[in-house]
Amino acid sequence: MAACGQPAQPSPATWQHGRVTAATHSTLFPQVPDSADAVLEGLDPEQREVATALHGPVCVLAGAGTGKTRAITHRIAYGVRAGILHPSSVLAVTFTNRAAGEMRGRLRQLGAAGVQARTFHSAALRQLQYFWPKAIGGSMPRLVDRKIQLVADAAAACRIRLDRGELRDVTAEIEWSKVTQTVPADYAPAAAKAGRETPRDSAEIAQLYAAYEDIKRERSVIDFEDVLLLTVAVLQDRHDIAEQVRAQYQHFVVDEYQDVSPLQQRLLELWLGERDNLCVVGDASQTIYSFTGATPDHLLDFRIRHPGATVVKLVRDYRSTPQVVHLANGLLAQARGRAADHRLELVSQRAPGPEPVYTEYTDEPAEAEGAARRIRELIDSGVPAAEIAVLFRTNAQSETYEQALADAAVPYQLRGAERFFDRPEVRKAGVALRGAARFGGNDSLLDDAVDLPSQVRAVLSGEGWTPQPPAGSGAVRERWESLAALVNLAQDFAAAKPGATLADLVAELDERANAQHAPTVQGVTLASLHSAKGLEWDVVFLVGVAEGMMPITYAKTDEQIEEERRLLYVGVTRARERLHVSWALSRSPGGRPNRRPSRFLDGLRPGSTATAGRGGAGAAGGIERGLPGTRGSAPRRVQRTPARCRVCGRTLTDAGEMKLMRCDDCPSDMNEALYERLREWRAEQARSSGQPAFCVFTDRTLMAIAEATPDDEHELARIPGVGMRKLTRYGADVLAICAGQYATGDPDQD
Repeated sequence: MAACGQPAQPSPATWQHGRVTAATHSTLFPQVPDSADAVLEGLDPEQREVATALHGPVCVLAGAGTGKTRAITHRIAYGVRAGILHPSSVLAVTFTNRAAGEMRGRLRQLGAAGVQARTFHSAALRQLQYFWPKAIGGSMPRLVDRKIQLVADAAAACRIRLDRGELRDVTAEIEWSKVTQTVPADYAPAAAKAGRETPRDSAEIAQLYAAYEDIKRERSVIDFEDVLLLTVAVLQDRHDIAEQVRAQYQHFVVDEYQDVSPLQQRLLELWLGERDNLCVVGDASQTIYSFTGATPDHLLDFRIRHPGATVVKLVRDYRSTPQVVHLANGLLAQARGRAADHRLELVSQRAPGPEPVYTEYTDEPAEAEGAARRIRELIDSGVPAAEIAVLFRTNAQSETYEQALADAAVPYQLRGAERFFDRPEVRKAGVALRGAARFGGNDSLLDDAVDLPSQVRAVLSGEGWTPQPPAGSGAVRERWESLAALVNLAQDFAAAKPGATLADLVAELDERANAQHAPTVQGVTLASLHSAKGLEWDVVFLVGVAEGMMPITYAKTDEQIEEERRLLYVGVTRARERLHVSWALSRSPGGRPNRRPSRFLDGLRPGSTATAGRGGAGAAGGIERGLPGTRGSAPRRVQRTPARCRVCGRTLTDAGEMKLMRCDDCPSDMNEALYERLREWRAEQARSSGQPAFCVFTDRTLMAIAEATPDDEHELARIPGVGMRKLTRYGADVLAICAGQYATGDPDQD
């Protein structure tokens, strides 16, 4: 079914892959494609464009659930398998070890092993360790993995008392300063310019920051930000080393580019040198880490810095149902700011599902108990616990839900806990399996084991695995869940590779551990919205969606409020099929019921009134080619004439006013009858496509059309909000209506 003004999509059999991205429900042990062309099979047209655009700058604007990781891993694999890219010449960077591990795992499955997929810090650390003797001499300082003790020592040296919360906040300020390349002496003015809410007087934080740096030097240690700073310094000062790095890496891919900090961008520029073989992937609407120094400006300005870039927009959402996507699009339709101006209008590729459920509770314990009760019902009906998540704004909300789930006998896992392969029980199980693989012939435990799964069950029974899970929750249940995940992995491995031995499984576990490609642990996930980024579940419970929590109380500025909206958008788009949104009227039983649902739900939840927004229609999917002959040329600043009101002449800055080319309070010469005919026509289009009316044209665009009354396509195309896609799709109908004729266009035909 066509949606949001787009042509009908190709048949699912031609390029859709199971209605969801490869990250979702993919085959556990897929066959390696037998050729470069086979790598491209199953990609949709835009993903295929990403995969085959192997030269020059490429910018991929990828909405949530649109298969961005699939697109870029297939791009690398296709280049390697086609002989265009050498595996060792490619550096793919992202922001978490989990994401880097997933990328390495996928590349291995596509037959492109050997490609470096790392975080910015990991890649920089390897280079710094290698070049330290040559660039600086001597042994490299010890890397500290936690700053907080050093910050506490700095506070003691400055005779400043900090409680635990202040220690954490001051540490965050130091991290922000370093990724924005701000030295202690410049902290106060830089923080004021950025509008940061400082936890202490800015002069005190600058003093603590300086003392922290002194202590590091005295103890000959460095922190994670120093790794980036020192690598940047080495590459800037030593051209011979910079050229050596550039000779090694010829092609760069950067995932989650909207989260790049100024320091990471500088490092990327030094890696690139004068070259432009760079592919970046991101979504400005998922910028949720600006408090750490991340900024979407590098993504949004990519075409300015690289006029010859190919820009590919991925909007086909394979993850979520149309109902979930509708809510996600509605959230961003009310957004403001630069990121909102570049938002992508998602188009679900899945079959319809249930509408989101909105529930109001009297207090927070009642909300937690209600969520636990519904989760218990879902599990009893057959939904796997691992396909359910409870997402909240702050980690402090977790405890209430842990208790409620435990009371309902629902297993759970906390997101952000220890990595799977680092857990003690998993390490012990690996040792036991490795021993059985070597000396299993002398182990009586394996006498009755007839196949690989039964061998694994026999070995792990000695580590605490039992056919039935232990009662309740807690550490015992968590250990059992880890071992059960290994048992399930063995069953899937044996099914995919008949005849596989215990030694083969041990080798597979070793590869997965190196890639941090963990098996699924059965248990409901409890996670903050920030830590849920990049994950997805069949069922998501968004809890605590009330004013004061979403947006959070300390979000004061317009920019901070909009980041909170984007955070909720990230939460909504984690759900594949079912979404439960809830809030409580008071914090505790018997408390004053003075809370209200989040303003972000206004106009979206039943019975609420919409909040005026400026977003307009989002960008559609597609491909924009770079300007001919501009590769490598210097960026050119585009001179824009200020938009002025056609009635009073005032300069316009509001996007809605610019669309009408007049101030809101200036007289309108709109043809009211034409406006109503356009609204009726739009309603028919929306019903036919199964999408909200604003996906056809926003009210502002209809008003602008009714005021301009265009006579031809040229005049219609000049109206903001009428792009080439909508002109092609709806232009004939709109012009017929403006001419007083009845529109008979079929919305499902081009």
